[in-house]
Amino acid sequence: MLRNILLAFIPLFVAVDAFGILPLFVGLTSGMNSKDKNRIIVQSFWTALVVAVIFILIGRLILKFLSITIEDFMIAGGAILFCISITDIINPTQPRRMPSSDLGSVPLGIPLMVGPAVLTTSLVLVPQYGLPATIISVLLNLLIAAFVFKQSHHLIRIFGEAGSKALSKVMSLLLAAIAVMLIRSGIQEFLQ
Repeated sequence: MLRNILLAFIPLFVAVDAFGILPLFVGLTSGMNSKDKNRIIVQSFWTALVVAVIFILIGRLILKFLSITIEDFMIAGGAILFCISITDIINPTQPRRMPSSDLGSVPLGIPLMVGPAVLTTSLVLVPQYGLPATIISVLLNLLIAAFVFKQSHHLIRIFGEAGSKALSKVMSLLLAAIAVMLIRSGIQEFLQ
């Protein structure tokens, strides 16, 4: 079980990309006091966790209802992930939004913490490593993201803005590789 959790944890760590989201979190919450930031962190964690777990539990049923095969989802998800990673590599600047009361839900919880990358990766990991290992891996990754957000002031000082951007680029490259793997696996499964 521990091995499966670790194997599911690694691609989800890349998909969540807590360190890549860090500069966005800092930008979106600049000017907020620590109490408001903590509320946003808790809100983003719970939103992301609930959406991810619900999708893991009923995502396949939704796909079946829509007559979408897992291979179709893998190829489409891989294509979206590849586009996201290329966009992050080529044009990393995101427009900043004004802070609001639901900032933790949207855009931090969804789609930044749990977006297409996490949903696609999770759905693909369940048959490989099991439902418990996948859910535990999602939970651990979201806890890491919440911790990174909580320590954002210190981490930005340690990494610096340039270091955070470089780390985000590396994560985007890894995300592109995972996207290619998903597309390749989907095509292989389809052809078999």
